[in-house]
Amino acid sequence: MAADPSILNLRFGLGFGPDLPAAYSFEELLEPLAGPDRIAERFPISRYADLAPVAQRFRELRRARRDAPETERRAIEDELDAMRERERTRQAESVAAAMARAAETRDPLRERLTYFWADHFTTRGLGPIRRAGVPTYTEEAIRPFVSGSFANLLKSAILHPQMLFYLDQSASVGPNSQLGLQRGQGLNENLARELLELHTLGVDGPYDQRDVRQLAELLAGLRADAVGSVTFDQRRGEPGPETVLGRDYGQRVPDMADVERVLDDLARHPATAMHIARKLAVHFVSDTPEPDLVEHVATRFRETDGALAEVYAALLEHPAAHGPDLEKIKQPWGLLATSFRAMGVPGSYLTGLRRRRVNSWILRPMADMGQRWMSPSGPDGWPEAAEDWIAPQVLAARITWAMGLPRMGFEMPEPRGFVETALGPFASEATRFAARAAETREEGVALVLLSPEFQRR
Repeated sequence: MAADPSILNLRFGLGFGPDLPAAYSFEELLEPLAGPDRIAERFPISRYADLAPVAQRFRELRRARRDAPETERRAIEDELDAMRERERTRQAESVAAAMARAAETRDPLRERLTYFWADHFTTRGLGPIRRAGVPTYTEEAIRPFVSGSFANLLKSAILHPQMLFYLDQSASVGPNSQLGLQRGQGLNENLARELLELHTLGVDGPYDQRDVRQLAELLAGLRADAVGSVTFDQRRGEPGPETVLGRDYGQRVPDMADVERVLDDLARHPATAMHIARKLAVHFVSDTPEPDLVEHVATRFRETDGALAEVYAALLEHPAAHGPDLEKIKQPWGLLATSFRAMGVPGSYLTGLRRRRVNSWILRPMADMGQRWMSPSGPDGWPEAAEDWIAPQVLAARITWAMGLPRMGFEMPEPRGFVETALGPFASEATRFAARAAETREEGVALVLLSPEFQRR
């Protein structure tokens, strides 16, 4: 079907930029996913391997501090403080790189999908060291797999140390395992529950508490060590078999292959197809998507065994995905990203910001708008409903941020042209008039960014 390029770029991309090409068909949005990730090469984010030795050293120092004499404790505290500062800087660098990518990319769907899947497979980190691991997890466990198979994406996300640390999987011990019988340590069901409820089958999926328990027993032994290596410790693994959704897994001596088999099966389950289809439709199209759209995407998921590029094509090709109204409210990340893009802010400007300015111009405003960077309140990620993002206090934060943009120091565009770049045919006459009538460039740009149309996608 012929697609409205304004809908395509605002709903499925990151809007328009003054020097960036627009997509005129859904094929043009999809095609770059098959090619190299050039914008990630241009604005790199550190890898988990860079963080792992830092996390190990941090743990060693905290242990040493407990038993150290007073004369040595101050030096340990100083080193811990220095490490925290370095990791806070690393976090600021990662958010600046993410915004730079959004501002300059010619592959906007990849950025949107990376954000979507990182939220679907939510992780968090307590403290600056583990918190710095979240963008590295997104970079290596999510981003390279967004256009492959869902099974591979699922295994990459679940079997990453950041996920295992987040859900305390390393503390799980099979009750009848060698260590379980020796020490009486218990089973942790966190990973099993979120895997079924959030990552695959959905909260209303065809499973019950027995499946959660059996899956948790199958996963017992799966752990990440202090340096981030993921292994299966057979001393912790529950002797099998375990029955999940009516299928037996595991042997008398369980191993990693059992874990990979259950992940493959969950990835290809019909309930997973429906759950993922609905989440995609809700995120990209509407808080209440048409059932035909969801079923169309779910059918393609089942037919292609979860080939994600085909699943996205099914979403983009369906007429219900191209309704004329912009229904979704931009979350704070999306608001800032599309604003920088529309204003033509160079990515190198954003990555060149000092940490203090990243905090005051990006991280703190996002938190004030209700979205602390990569730190949702729970494993179900950020809410999608419009009402969660338009409360008076968060709207006030959006106004404060837009009106304060001149402090960032880059040149503001001319408002009359900016309203067309930012919104195209979606600009209302009231917004066009406000842009024309503004006394200064800064005021005119802020009024466009604060318009009801720009708040939506």
